Amino acid sequence: MESTEHAAAKSPGRCIKLTVAYDGTNYQGWQRQPTGPTIQAALEAAINSIAQEEVHISGSGRTDAGVHAWGQVASFHTKSKMPADVFRKALNATLPHDIVVRHACDVPTSFRPINDAISKRYRYVLQPGRINDPFSLKHAWFVKRVLDVEAMQQAAQALIGEHDFAAFQATGSPRQSTVRTMLDATVKVHDADERKKIFIEVEATGFLYNMVRIIAGTLVDIGQGRRTADSMAATIASCDRLQAGMTAPAHGLYLLEVHYPSHH
Repeated sequence: MESTEHAAAKSPGRCIKLTVAYDGTNYQGWQRQPTGPTIQAALEAAINSIAQEEVHISGSGRTDAGVHAWGQVASFHTKSKMPADVFRKALNATLPHDIVVRHACDVPTSFRPINDAISKRYRYVLQPGRINDPFSLKHAWFVKRVLDVEAMQQAAQALIGEHDFAAFQATGSPRQSTVRTMLDATVKVHDADERKKIFIEVEATGFLYNMVRIIAGTLVDIGQGRRTADSMAATIASCDRLQAGMTAPAHGLYLLEVHYPSHH
């Protein structure tokens, strides 16, 4: 029979779930890279210094270089007895100012941020018009034209439901299946202080690599009149990346929320 000490040594301890917001401008994305700073590396360094133990943090998905998040979800196992909310405060006192832990709580040790997620919601921000907003240079895609939001919203409705989204997957990153279920897709105007933005929001059970950015690029083509609103269905049906629009720049993309079953 295993000794209690040996069993304790093997125990993962507690699992703490974090909801993290960050400005991705100065980072090489979520996942640890040898080439530059990443969100994962910054969080691990902060947790390690607070807990005085080496931990590995897992995220709900990898955001690319320059992509932002309001609701990235991550978790880590620790033997620390520090209450989760105290951990949150300590992390925010330690982390760079462009990474903030919005919420922290204890979850079952079996929790896996990526496997347990039931849906994710992304927002892509466009800044249309003739004059660029200097405050949005790294946070929205400046499109130097007025966009037909109504046509974009009409086209977005074709995305909803279960489809093969192969036309919206970046080449060179094949998945076993390119079928995904889109739960919601909206295009709306956000007018604050006369600095008009257009929000494209999509929620799905899963996404392919660069899928949201390619959807955004395709919808911008429609908003500019280069494609018709009813062409979206044919683009989806083609399963051909060449039939979709460009991959929109990373800096307009935000991971808004990750949804889990109620017990998480």
